[in-house]
Amino acid sequence: MLKPLGDRVVLEVEEKEQKVGGFVIAGAGQDATKTAKVVAVGEGIRTLNGELVAPSVKAGDTVLVESHVGTEVKDGEEKYLVVNEVNILAIVE
Repeated sequence: MLKPLGDRVVLEVEEKEQKVGGFVIAGAGQDATKTAKVVAVGEGIRTLNGELVAPSVKAGDTVLVESHVGTEVKDGEEKYLVVNEVNILAIVE
């Protein structure tokens, strides 16, 4: 299992294909955002005073994240996306 550092968040991106009549729509992978599940969260980021600011998300949250950010990594057979918390746009409730 990956343990992110600082304000980084490990996400499992939900792959969604948009289909019409059994055909995949061209350009469906070019959305501005994507939905992902939070797998692991770093401890947070430190202010200039040294105070720790905890992340706003927790493992298990479903979030909306910008499409072309982060670093794709593999842990065994699983593929994850590691992003900074600032790249997470919203928590999906």
